[in-house]
Amino acid sequence: MHTRRLVWQCKGCGTQTSVTAGTVMHGTRQPLRLWFWAAYLMATHHPGISAVQLQRQLGISRHETAWMMLHKLRRAMAAPEREPLKDEIEADEFFLGGFEEDLKGGRQRGKKTLVGVAVEVRGRGSGRLRLHVLDDASGDSLGSFVSSTTAAGAVVHTDGWPGYLGLPKLGYQHRPRSQRAEPGEQLLPRAHRAVSNLKAWLHGTHRWASPEHLPAYLDEFVFRHNRRGTPHAAFQTLLGLSAHHEPATYRQIIDQAA
Repeated sequence: MHTRRLVWQCKGCGTQTSVTAGTVMHGTRQPLRLWFWAAYLMATHHPGISAVQLQRQLGISRHETAWMMLHKLRRAMAAPEREPLKDEIEADEFFLGGFEEDLKGGRQRGKKTLVGVAVEVRGRGSGRLRLHVLDDASGDSLGSFVSSTTAAGAVVHTDGWPGYLGLPKLGYQHRPRSQRAEPGEQLLPRAHRAVSNLKAWLHGTHRWASPEHLPAYLDEFVFRHNRRGTPHAAFQTLLGLSAHHEPATYRQIIDQAA
């Protein structure tokens, strides 16, 4: 073992490596114990944890350090090869953002971000969840979203928006529902419940998520939702997934939002 902490050096060629090389902790100056605590709190704390809370709870001196650690862990929360949703799902789209005046109609976005939601139907409950930022609510965008998240042949429940009408051509059993035809019925209860929980989580834990970093927060919410019944296993999964993602520096994360 080399004299530097956590660094090994080959006696033959002199090449050095460390236990954090190639992970989201690559090049970190923080002790591994701090990273493990951060991952544990992020994966098991029921409402999640903000950078301010993490800084206070772990005694981190700088807010930027706590913020960076959480964002690096978020980058590890989406498995590179996730299994697609199966059998029967509900799909919808919704806006995230604050109140804006002078918007007319439910699909005027203003400066808000459009997000797609797909969730498996498990009896009266919900199975696995997927969330993605969408460019628009066109047939191409919605078709690509469903194709990227859901296995071909699945039954897809949607509302009557025309953007979903091309799903049968993509290999899905499309079952649209109309609020006019079914007054008083909640058309997509699982999708709407997931959206409601997401908005409550963003507001309650993080207060606000900028549009440029929103995909990372969506990945965290999906990770937590899909493992809500096994939080301790989620902690172990997060540590394993961290080795499957390219490391990113603080500057790269900031520049990504520029």
